[in-house]
Amino acid sequence: MASHAVNEAAEAGAVAPTDTLIRGREAVRRRAWADAYQLLVAEDEERRLGLDDLELLVMTTHMVGRDDEGISLLTRGHQEARRAGDAARAARHAFWLALMFLDRGEGAQAGGWVARGQRLLEGQPDCVEHGYLLVPVGIRALAAGDFDDAHDTYATVAEIADRFMDPDLATLARLGRGEALLGRAETREGLALLDEAMVAVTAGDVSPGVAGIVYCSVIESCQRLFDLRRAQEWTAALSRWVESQPQLVAYRGRCLLHRAELMTLHGSWQGAVDEVRRARERLAGPPPDPAVGAAHYQEAELHRLRGDYAAAEDGYRQASRLGRRPEPGLGLLRLGQGRTPAATAAIDRAVDDAHDPGSRPALLDARVEIALAAGDGEPARLAADELASIARTSEAPILDAMAARAEGAVLLASGGARAALGPLRRSWDAYQELDAPYEAARVRVLIGQACVAMGDEDAARLEFEAAREVFERLGARPALRRLGALIGKGLLTAREAQVLRLLAAGRTNRAIASELVISEKTVARHVSNIFTKLGVGSRSAATAYAYEHDLVTSTG
Repeated sequence: MASHAVNEAAEAGAVAPTDTLIRGREAVRRRAWADAYQLLVAEDEERRLGLDDLELLVMTTHMVGRDDEGISLLTRGHQEARRAGDAARAARHAFWLALMFLDRGEGAQAGGWVARGQRLLEGQPDCVEHGYLLVPVGIRALAAGDFDDAHDTYATVAEIADRFMDPDLATLARLGRGEALLGRAETREGLALLDEAMVAVTAGDVSPGVAGIVYCSVIESCQRLFDLRRAQEWTAALSRWVESQPQLVAYRGRCLLHRAELMTLHGSWQGAVDEVRRARERLAGPPPDPAVGAAHYQEAELHRLRGDYAAAEDGYRQASRLGRRPEPGLGLLRLGQGRTPAATAAIDRAVDDAHDPGSRPALLDARVEIALAAGDGEPARLAADELASIARTSEAPILDAMAARAEGAVLLASGGARAALGPLRRSWDAYQELDAPYEAARVRVLIGQACVAMGDEDAARLEFEAAREVFERLGARPALRRLGALIGKGLLTAREAQVLRLLAAGRTNRAIASELVISEKTVARHVSNIFTKLGVGSRSAATAYAYEHDLVTSTG
């Protein structure tokens, strides 16, 4: 990739630049990437670009999402720099090639380019490229979990960056050291370095290619740590950066995906559907971005939450094909389909296979829900205990909310309704603070169930009604169906259930009174109570409710 100094593209001793080249350089300055790409390609086809302008073209190919072409151009630039005897420049090209191959998951090629770059620098004067070639080494150490080695490598990178006063390299060093510290569970210190790297980006101190790398890496680290406040803040900054460059293609898909994930949490589901669909289309390539599997997974999650199970099934399958494991979503889909044994098998396998600390909380949360639905109290309790342990060692409010909900659900299922209320109230408060309406409503359903178990039907009805309002607003059809069944089976008395069954069969109040040997006035009172508890206003609505939630046969 090229450095910031576009003015240096006028090479010493070269002929006067053409109008096309001048306009191409100017487009780079304006970050009008598509315009720059077209102009520089036209110039290169007409008269072969010099190395400085070739590097500008490489940068534009990346920014417009033509990475295959960029690799070819970088390789050409590397060869031309070698022929010109410029070992440092050839090594810099080797660094960028290694980085691009690492991003594509092609570690052997990445390692080959690092080795070639290092060999080129043997016997050469000290230069900043030594530091750049250590960056892929640090990335591989992070991926292998060798966090001490990664930290030492990036500390050396930082020393070289300071010696040569190179802001791009210094920022990459902070990013790498921060991620290594996070890997060593030194969270506060690691996040401070990531924040410092982001400040360099937002202040405009680094080149566009490095800015995009830092944005995506920092946001993904925040999401792994469940640090939603930071993730939201830096996602907003990434959105502004992307939107300031309308012709940018690179990073736009990941930006949309990050935004979709946050919008889902905050209850903007329709907006999230639109964002994640655009993200998936952009990330699909060619060549496909490694994050495209995550986009399919997030789209499947939204389909599942809204009750479109066929589309969710297809989305999870596509995510798996592209390298993103489909759990916990697929297990929760199976539970929603009534296939509880399949749900149990899927989530148990996923939990057993999950060694990444960032993935375990969501899996454990789902394991609690699925195990309780299957009537397996012990696996649910063990998962809740592990989730609580993870939350205690973290400073993430969402983990506190998840752990408290799991604890309350397990207590409720084991008959401890009164004891469950404390953790459930804490969970609801935390989700409210996070502005997570769907998750907060799920907790209110559990609180309502605890109130039913304690005989406080008025309080239960208030909790259920509040949850139902949220589910209706979001279009959470599966949650609405489950809540409807709970209300019908939890709040209706045995006599009201009988009345509802007969009402749904089309009987008049007089006929119901005759069959149950009670007065019409008593039947009318029961019907009024049924309307209130079910939240309906007519006999036809009550009938529809009874059939939709399987209350006709179950109350007979």
